[in-house]
Amino acid sequence: MNIVKQKGVALVLVLWITLLMTVIAGSFALSARTEYVQSRIVFSSTQARFLAEAGIHMAVFQLRNPDPDSRWIPDGRTQELDLDGAKIELKITDESGKIDINQANEELLLGLFASVGVEFDDALGLVDKIMDWKDADEEVRLAGAEDDDYFSAGYPHGAKDAPFDTVPELVQVMDIDYETYLKIEPAVTVYSGRNNINLGFAPKAALMAIDGISGEMADDFIRQRHEIDDPNLELPLLAEGYSGQLRGGGTTFSIVSKATLPNGQWAELDATIRMGGTVNGKPFRVVRWRDNEHK
Repeated sequence: MNIVKQKGVALVLVLWITLLMTVIAGSFALSARTEYVQSRIVFSSTQARFLAEAGIHMAVFQLRNPDPDSRWIPDGRTQELDLDGAKIELKITDESGKIDINQANEELLLGLFASVGVEFDDALGLVDKIMDWKDADEEVRLAGAEDDDYFSAGYPHGAKDAPFDTVPELVQVMDIDYETYLKIEPAVTVYSGRNNINLGFAPKAALMAIDGISGEMADDFIRQRHEIDDPNLELPLLAEGYSGQLRGGGTTFSIVSKATLPNGQWAELDATIRMGGTVNGKPFRVVRWRDNEHK
């Protein structure tokens, strides 16, 4: 009888040990599977990022194409490439098509804020504050702000009294909140050096800053502009008195490069580059870089 009991206890013990080993083995298998999946995600993410970076270099190569007739036109149109089974989408915008916040006149800046829904009186105030931010004097415009106004309002800084170095610097200007900044950011630059916008390369947000230009008019103009493959041809008519040619851009370009792998993993790079040789022999210089990686 005792032998039977001992055998029964031994059987239960063996079953428990077997169950425990099964759980441990399953745990190891799950852990190995998880690590494998994670490593594949990291690998795919890295692969997509480097392919997107390759797209940036391809864009620079095309911008330096010595043949003007086959050179890519940097007016925001989409260029598509296939590389090792991945799809690369490129959008290049000549910064001369944007509004230079250091050079633009008050009328153009006023139109910019009006185009994103800022009320007229508020827009006037924002323009005055931008002007006070970048001018060298301490005189306060009608709705502007200088050092005392900033400190009185609780800001840790006063007006810069110097040109903008970067576009994101706009959020330091009194009353320009981040939401408003995000609306105008696609339209502005600090790299064109122009007091107007180059219609041949202007994005929709910049075109809408022109008095009388609606979103529909801007979309129609861009659609017709993208159909032009010869940079020597005339641009379509945007409005009375607004036309020109595609030639005559600048040397600074914004490039958005998105690489999508066959498994759906993708990465996007948003860079602004300035053409021209550097001290280390590179054909361009990066002046702004932003990574946006997604699965």
